[in-house]
Amino acid sequence: MNILLWHVHGSWTTSFVRGKHRYLIPVNAARDAWGLGRARTFDWPPSAEEVGPAEFGQADVAVLQRPAEVDRVPAGIPKIYVEHNTPRGDVPDSRHPLADRDDLVIAHVTHFNELFWDTGGTRTTVIEHGVVEPAVRWTGELDRLAVVSNEPVRRGRVTGTDLFPRFAGVAPLDVFGMGVSGLTGDRIATHEDPPQATMHAALARRRAYLHLCRWTSLGLSLIEAMQLGMPVIALATTEAVAAVPPGAGVLDTRVDTLVDAARWLIEEPGQARVLGERARQVALSRYGLDRFLADWDRLLEEETCASR
Repeated sequence: MNILLWHVHGSWTTSFVRGKHRYLIPVNAARDAWGLGRARTFDWPPSAEEVGPAEFGQADVAVLQRPAEVDRVPAGIPKIYVEHNTPRGDVPDSRHPLADRDDLVIAHVTHFNELFWDTGGTRTTVIEHGVVEPAVRWTGELDRLAVVSNEPVRRGRVTGTDLFPRFAGVAPLDVFGMGVSGLTGDRIATHEDPPQATMHAALARRRAYLHLCRWTSLGLSLIEAMQLGMPVIALATTEAVAAVPPGAGVLDTRVDTLVDAARWLIEEPGQARVLGERARQVALSRYGLDRFLADWDRLLEEETCASR
């Protein structure tokens, strides 16, 4: 089928466009938020095609990721809204902007999101993340810690940026992502928006992966790091407590415990390997691409058939 999909979340879309369909990706001359087109730092197949507004009507279904996209979809095309984010504001009473609608379904990417968003009478489902398995494997020979975080300067406490120096006191900290170049601090190195394959190769050489987000749905980079075979040190918040089971990493809400865990893994690479192997097994099983695409095929078929 033909699926209309704006390029909003590059990592998630990299998995989504691996399916068997034709993906219509809006593009405009400015390549702005409403016409970003194909990704330039991710590997997307030819079936993800750039289209202009005149071609939107070819779509059999629209997969949306921002509330404002709803009104840009031609009439009569069924709509599925992907909710990537945890609610902001008056949690846990946050009202979803698309609550109480009968013209779409909301597909949450985590059970945590579905639990915390108030969507009223709007139909909901959960399709957990699936990622393209990275091509490299963890070696962990560098006594360094790794973080992947987009805009950690602007987002601050949300991404746990204030905690970075505490871990840099244990070992040098490498921060990868968009908008990281403004970070400062002793033993904190930044790597601004590298291509995904380059980032994976660099992550695999670091001893452990840090997930310090206080309030986020579930970072795809965390799953990717686990599939690399990296041991995880994470705040026990949101969906991370379900994604990283015992034996795959160390989770806690007490930061001192996580700092101690980072020191332990730096000093004991053999233990890091054991945790990383468990993390990889779990991530491949729960967040594999085949399961993800099969779940989406079922939902796409249900929604297009219902519209007919």
